[in-house]
Amino acid sequence: MSTVLLLNGPNLGILGRREPEIYGTDTLADIEAAVADELSDRGWKVVSVQHDSEGDLVGAVHRHSDSTVGAIVNPGALMIAGWSLRDALASYPPPWIEVHLSNVWAREQFRHESVIAPLASGVVVGLGAFGYRLAARALTHLAPEPLRPQAPGPPTSAGTAATHAASPAASRPMPG
Repeated sequence: MSTVLLLNGPNLGILGRREPEIYGTDTLADIEAAVADELSDRGWKVVSVQHDSEGDLVGAVHRHSDSTVGAIVNPGALMIAGWSLRDALASYPPPWIEVHLSNVWAREQFRHESVIAPLASGVVVGLGAFGYRLAARALTHLAPEPLRPQAPGPPTSAGTAATHAASPAASRPMPG
């Protein structure tokens, strides 16, 4: 079974009661459940890590770099100056999406630049907790599907013909 890393930085462990007018009322547990629900159709599970310490987040990225198909990362304020987290994510091979609950560009000037975003496969901002669902959905398109074992032996010509006949492209006429 494939796993997605859900990484949340400083102050995100108190979501639901932390400035709900900015960050909403969903708790981190609510977000974890929503991400798990979004990935369940793919058969993927979620490993959720939240730390207020940058070093602990760096360690989590390294621990999960070979065991996950992708990540959803909300670095919190570490987006501004989290250089060691940035370096850890630079060495994380699978695709990952940066997420922010609020629209960081509609807020204070110091929040307008992320040192992490240029490395991300994509960025979702300003959509509240729903942004995590969108990031999870994006990962299902970006992360490779695990290889499934195939039956031994070469494919038969009947099997090949059936594959082509079932293909939507095979049923379209060729351009003239």
